[in-house]
Amino acid sequence: MLLPRVITALVLLAILLPALFAASPTPFIALSLVLIAAAAWEWARLNQVRGAGALATGALCAVLCAGLWWGGAVDRHLPWLWAGAALLWVLGGGWLLARGVAGWPQVPRALRWAGGVLALAMAWLAMAQARRIGVNFLLSVLVLVWAADVFAYFFGRALGGRLTGGRKLAPAISPGKSWEGVWGGMLGVLLVGIAWVWADSAYQTGAASLYTRLYQSSALLLVLGGLFLAAMSVVGDLIESLVKRSAGMKDSSRLLPGHGGVLDRIDALLPVLPLAMLLVSLKDGL
Repeated sequence: MLLPRVITALVLLAILLPALFAASPTPFIALSLVLIAAAAWEWARLNQVRGAGALATGALCAVLCAGLWWGGAVDRHLPWLWAGAALLWVLGGGWLLARGVAGWPQVPRALRWAGGVLALAMAWLAMAQARRIGVNFLLSVLVLVWAADVFAYFFGRALGGRLTGGRKLAPAISPGKSWEGVWGGMLGVLLVGIAWVWADSAYQTGAASLYTRLYQSSALLLVLGGLFLAAMSVVGDLIESLVKRSAGMKDSSRLLPGHGGVLDRIDALLPVLPLAMLLVSLKDGL
């Protein structure tokens, strides 16, 4: 299992890194559009839409994103769109998690299907805008999610259950997640943010990172924004786990050998990307 995982990771890096660091943002935006379409195909399958219907869902998501790109949405200031995304993720995500695995099938299938496609399209648009801002900015958002995940894993392994008397975060959805892991992930995000602000001030030659943009308003906004995004990365992860558990599937697909599917790799990014754009909009003024 380790060898396919390593090979897949190397192949992905060989494809993603040249696109990410290209002089023009176009290659990365186009590549991310393909990946988000694949995630939409997976989403359809997780919601009992298979065969031609799943392929059509992927194609529809690709057309929707391409239409936004062609229509100039990637270059526009869209604070109210990101505010709407925040409401949907915070309120809708909390509602879904409160209802749990058993509540998911009770949501009309058409609404589940459409909500997922909308969330994927908004995440793609946010990623495209982040790349337009600059590689440093986009990387700071991506690393925030990775840091939250890595620190959560190690804190969860080391301290899971020891500070809360064995209480789990969401045992019916993801039994392995602990509150200690969440707190460790938040701490990791803050540490990475502080380090990135320092690195920006010492070496920055391009666009400022998300952390620096927040810190330029106030240290409090950096702390609160970082904690908020770390928490929402957990929400994204838990919601995908909820959907997979309801569908009886361990992975969203086998598109990425050793890694599961595309959704398995981007679930935490789905809320974080648009919410990061919201924080930047608030910092710059609506």
